[in-house]
Amino acid sequence: MTQTPQSKKEIFWAFTWLALQGFGGVLPVAERELVDKKRWYTRESFLEEWAVAQVLPGPNVINLAIIFGARHFGWQGALTASAGMLIFPMLALIVIAMSYHHWGDQPAVAGAIRGMGAVAAGLIAGTSLKLASALKKHPLRYVPSICIAAICFIAVAWMRIPLVHVLLSLGSLSIYMTYRQVRSS
Repeated sequence: MTQTPQSKKEIFWAFTWLALQGFGGVLPVAERELVDKKRWYTRESFLEEWAVAQVLPGPNVINLAIIFGARHFGWQGALTASAGMLIFPMLALIVIAMSYHHWGDQPAVAGAIRGMGAVAAGLIAGTSLKLASALKKHPLRYVPSICIAAICFIAVAWMRIPLVHVLLSLGSLSIYMTYRQVRSS
């Protein structure tokens, strides 16, 4: 059972907190905060809106914030959620950039940055596995969905095909396959 935000202020602080935790990859944080803690989404509805946010131009999490805020409070909610995603992280980034400019040549700083990249990759992989359970309710189910994901990974990571081409082709194929599956049932 999902809950709804009670005010624009609640949306602002929720998305601010989400953004401040999302170093290197916000998907795991967004899923934990919006599905598990706030219960503003079910796992399935989160995946659906995340998929829409990914195909729209711009940063995925900003798109998600705009979609979510607009649904609950119209254009004011969209602006509020966007502001929550941007204001404090922008200020933190300015402080970090100034600090990096001053201490960036230190080996400890370079090692910390490499470590953050590894942690972000692990968070994304773990969240992807956790969210895979929602495929039970998707019309394509596990095997076709996993095959499409594997083809996407191979095409982008190994074959170096531009992501836009892969998304357009595999996205169109996925939509067509889902449409056929829904239509036949």
